[in-house]
Amino acid sequence: MGNAQKKTAGRAEGAPQGEADTHGTRRRGKRGSLDQCRTQEAHEKKLPNGAQASGSGTADQTGRHNSSADNTAASGTGSRLDAPCGALPPPLARLKNEGNQLFKNGQFGDALEKYSQAIAGCIDAGIDSPEDLSILYSNRAACYLKDGNSADCIQDCTRALELQPFTLKPLLRRAMAYESLERYHKAYVDYKTVLQIDVGVQAAHDSIHRITKLLIEQDGPDWREKLPDIPLVPLSAQQHRHEEPRSAELAEARAARAAEGAAKRAEARFSALKEEGNNFVKKGQFQKALEKYSECLALKPGECAIYTNRALCYLKLERFAEARQDCDSALQFEPSNKKAYYRRAMAYKGLENYLACSSDLQEVLRLDPNVQEAEQELQEVTVLLRQTLVASSPDKPRKNITIRETNDSDDEADPSNSKTRQASADDSAERASLPLRPTNAYEFGQVLNAAHSRDDVNACAELLRRVKPETLPLFLSNKLDGETFHFITRALDGHLLQEDPGLVYQHLCHLPAADRFSVVLMLLGQNERQQITHLFDHLSAVESEEFTGNDVRDLAAKYI
Repeated sequence: MGNAQKKTAGRAEGAPQGEADTHGTRRRGKRGSLDQCRTQEAHEKKLPNGAQASGSGTADQTGRHNSSADNTAASGTGSRLDAPCGALPPPLARLKNEGNQLFKNGQFGDALEKYSQAIAGCIDAGIDSPEDLSILYSNRAACYLKDGNSADCIQDCTRALELQPFTLKPLLRRAMAYESLERYHKAYVDYKTVLQIDVGVQAAHDSIHRITKLLIEQDGPDWREKLPDIPLVPLSAQQHRHEEPRSAELAEARAARAAEGAAKRAEARFSALKEEGNNFVKKGQFQKALEKYSECLALKPGECAIYTNRALCYLKLERFAEARQDCDSALQFEPSNKKAYYRRAMAYKGLENYLACSSDLQEVLRLDPNVQEAEQELQEVTVLLRQTLVASSPDKPRKNITIRETNDSDDEADPSNSKTRQASADDSAERASLPLRPTNAYEFGQVLNAAHSRDDVNACAELLRRVKPETLPLFLSNKLDGETFHFITRALDGHLLQEDPGLVYQHLCHLPAADRFSVVLMLLGQNERQQITHLFDHLSAVESEEFTGNDVRDLAAKYI
């Protein structure tokens, strides 16, 4: 297999020392059990690329050429066996390549013999190449590990580490051999050292987790005190991620896993905080509940339910402005949230903004007519609103107009008839003097008031016929009240509708833009509301090219 780890020059301080050197070609030590072999094969399958001990089916190659037994097997030619290997002379390089090929083919015993011959040749020839000799020992250790000979595996790994301290593969293989012999303290130290070199070796993480449990059971709570010293790996031997860039796919996958894990933790934390807040609300501890909900919003700022929950706490604490703000935020996320409308209405009530409160309560009832609390609150707020309007609008003196009836048969006999005729003439003169094409709110108000004082619905209809619908809200200005509103609707329904239904529709479309329209509409009595209902019933029965039945129904929703 390719030797993917970074090589360090010379011996580093703190290199682990192992058993005595033995340079022979014969097998040594006791063979491990079948179970130990299986355990090691299971471990090796978890190793990352470039750090596999023996499960990959290849042995280490020299770091300078970075060739692998896979390439050798792919070619199937003798030229691959003669490929150069570091500083090894050709005969020894061929022995190493042959060992790699045999290892890949699963012939571990034969591969072991080739590596042993190459090691002996290096020693006999006095070849000064610690790196190449370290790789040969590491490869032979892989054969021992595969063959279940953990003791000899440990010896060869130790020799490899003496030649090249803090090399990843020999450390990992020795750790696995120690673990198979149940020498857990030494295995733990080697696995920890591996992770100092490359924190991405998952097999080492898994083994650390497994061995920790065993050591706790074996040594109790003070198991760490019985561990040998863990050597400190120098920076030069550590495989830094910026020196070996990860592939884009691997980086994305790890980032996705990290994000997924963070999201799960945040969701769990959010659920726990929300539950705590709900429990505090049930206990009436609204300040503590408010704090929990605030922590929830720090984790998930777009959660509508948390805003409405916190608004409830603010209401209970009589912090009405903050409750209104939370309801505003909730409605940004869910524009039809009736709970947000209701609690905002209660906030407006606390702020004594009864008009806004009434509007929100009506919206609640529009979304769900069965909310009895909203209906009861609306009745109460309507009373409060009327009291506020009365208190803020002092009574204005009204002009009393005396209306006298006359008998045509007694015109000449009754002296009062002359006065009646004179008053009638004055009224006609006054009516003729008022402009029927008003150009401003003052002139409009004069004509409308004159017609209203005489209850002259026909005159009002004539006035509305001569006023453009879009200017009606401007001419009414802030003078609209319940009586004026009722007078206008009577004129639209009783006179203008038969002559020009399109004009009536346009006036009704623009009238809601007038000031105080919503207040006036809310304060209408039962008779006035019936008048509006009749008006729209009559309008919907008219066939017109200017509007449809659906248009009339949509418009009626603004009035009824």
